[in-house]
Amino acid sequence: MSFLEHLAELRTRIIQSLIGIGAGVVVGLLLSNKVFDYIARPMLQALRAAHFEDKLIYTSPTGAINLIITLGVYLGLVLASPWVLYQVWLFIAPGLYKHERRAVWMFVVSSVFLFLCGIAFGYFVMLPYMLKFLIGFPGPFKPLISINEYFDLILIVLLGLGLIFEMPILIFFLALFNIVTPKMLLKNFRYAVLVITILAAILTPTPDATTMLVFMAPMFLLYFLGIGVSYLVVRKKRRAREMADQGAA
Repeated sequence: MSFLEHLAELRTRIIQSLIGIGAGVVVGLLLSNKVFDYIARPMLQALRAAHFEDKLIYTSPTGAINLIITLGVYLGLVLASPWVLYQVWLFIAPGLYKHERRAVWMFVVSSVFLFLCGIAFGYFVMLPYMLKFLIGFPGPFKPLISINEYFDLILIVLLGLGLIFEMPILIFFLALFNIVTPKMLLKNFRYAVLVITILAAILTPTPDATTMLVFMAPMFLLYFLGIGVSYLVVRKKRRAREMADQGAA
């Protein structure tokens, strides 16, 4: 393909992606009420467990509609992401070798899987501990939880954990470019403990040790998973180098 043909192909893929995003946002707006009911469930359960009224409020006339629109847009982006990734694939696939196509697919699938695992861990494990502590904070207080502030908290926690669960992918690329090795990661484990502790202290919205430990546990598991991934990368590169040396001999 010529340069102009590449530009025309790129324009087609961008237009197709925008159409997919638009359709996704429309569907997201239609589903946003039901999805927020599911999102609000951990908060309502925490309120009931603390013997408070299980109601969420909004503090401005446009608070509810703004939340519905914002959530609809986020849902639309999520729903449209497979279509957008498919358009990206159609644009780059003709220029890739067979083994490169397989590597790209493995990268996309593993990244999405780890991101969803992070979100699931945040929703089913992290949020119950965190909200129980926040709602059960001692004092003569009655919680009035704003739907907009609660959604912001949910977004930070779930997206943050989703990105943290991408740690093995990051270590994979660092190992691929010889920036880290399994030996280096094991040798500097004490520094990893320090960094993980600091990150947990910063990202955990509550000061209690239990929630912080719950936050740290998957990070340590992901770190060791990353060590295993880096070992596989180093071993594969070593074998490729040995085969190249044998071929040269």
